[in-house]
Amino acid sequence: MKDFHFQPANAHRVTVEGQEMLFHIPTTSLFSMDDLDRAVLDFAAAQEQGFSLQELSGAVDGAAQAAEKLDSFLGLDIINDGRPLKPERPPIEIENFPLTTIVLNVNTGCNLACSYCYKEDLAIPSKGQKMAFDTAKKSVELLLQENPDRDSYNIVFFGGEPLSNMPLIREVVAWSKPHFAALGKDVNFSLTTNATLLNERLVDWLDEHKFGLTVSMDGPKAQHDLNRKSVGGKGTYDAVAAKARMLLSRYKSKPVGVRVTLTAGVTQIHEIWDHLKNDLGFAEVGFSPVTSGDMDAFNLNGEELSVVFEGMKALGQHFLDEAKRGNNIGFSNMHQLMQDLWEGRSKALPCGAGVGMLAVNHDGGLNLCHRFVGSEMEEFGSVDTGIARTELASFIKARSDRTEKGCATCRIRNLCAGGCYHESYAHFSDPLKPAYHYCDLMRDWVDFGIEIYSQLITEAPEYFNDHISPRRAFGK
Repeated sequence: MKDFHFQPANAHRVTVEGQEMLFHIPTTSLFSMDDLDRAVLDFAAAQEQGFSLQELSGAVDGAAQAAEKLDSFLGLDIINDGRPLKPERPPIEIENFPLTTIVLNVNTGCNLACSYCYKEDLAIPSKGQKMAFDTAKKSVELLLQENPDRDSYNIVFFGGEPLSNMPLIREVVAWSKPHFAALGKDVNFSLTTNATLLNERLVDWLDEHKFGLTVSMDGPKAQHDLNRKSVGGKGTYDAVAAKARMLLSRYKSKPVGVRVTLTAGVTQIHEIWDHLKNDLGFAEVGFSPVTSGDMDAFNLNGEELSVVFEGMKALGQHFLDEAKRGNNIGFSNMHQLMQDLWEGRSKALPCGAGVGMLAVNHDGGLNLCHRFVGSEMEEFGSVDTGIARTELASFIKARSDRTEKGCATCRIRNLCAGGCYHESYAHFSDPLKPAYHYCDLMRDWVDFGIEIYSQLITEAPEYFNDHISPRRAFGK
């Protein structure tokens, strides 16, 4: 009787420096394997019609050992005892939305005209639509109303260029801090800026209120000026670099990160990282490849994407070499992957958009995240009418349902969870569809990350306590 069946969708084997490891897909956990583990898995994988304990015992030459190993693999659901495999996780049914973060789109206007910008509602400064304080206040009250039992909350200011509506930001901070304090709760502020409107007085004010800051910058002058231009069409590197140096020399409350948008012609990963980290002094450098957008000229093609990922892997190897020496090089893409593996993170959804986070239009409309603000994607209520619960719950359930999707058996399904909603929206005009165009590269990237993690946890395990665990204290 064939009592047992191998479940390949739950096991992925990787080789790290000659040592074969087992990646347990449901829990994103990594296990070392001995000869008997390999023998059992080799045998089980070859038996398409299933196998019995007696057959396994004969194949590995030992009934007691075979039974012990079989029991451990049954516990991991890598081998199943003949019953149909239970769904790893059912689609998410949600009634309450445990918000922790509200993103305020404080102005649709921006003083730059970056050629690749995805913002559908972007306007020049004189025509920007600014959020009113009443709308911002209602947004924050919605945050507290939906999740009143938390100790800490996040308010994110976004645009356009958020610093172009500093009066509102100051007013929100001045109201929020005592309001949250009176409730016995903490509130954290953050924003992403192109840096051009910074001055010393403003930096000191942001420092006083401990903002989490991210600067948008694309690297050295040649790369940055390719797309990040002023409204008049001139490159902005000189102005942004000067402001960044001033910011980094004065800002003390938190590490400042930088976000790089990789587009056609901007693929020099190590050169960009080296300039932003070592020349300018940013604490972290994160890369965002553009593969989907209305303007095809800026999308990375297949060859360029391969160059980008090979560059990221080369920088990942440098990350490992320095990590073994106890150094953190500030490569946030690799850092995040290490954190996911270290914490055994298993995702049902790609991010907190629509569940822990909502973004608010200048006029109060509620969006999945900041990238959908001003788009033609349906809104999910407003700060005046509240969350459109039925519609948002239906969206979350549909996106988390892996039935008949490639994600159902993909080995990185619990780290990727189908990919970015907006990436799918831009590529397929459907945010419910997984980002299939990205799958092979992401699987290769995660496999590489598992190899890096395996070496790091073996050769320098203290790195995780020294650099990975404390990361959240900085609001990253």
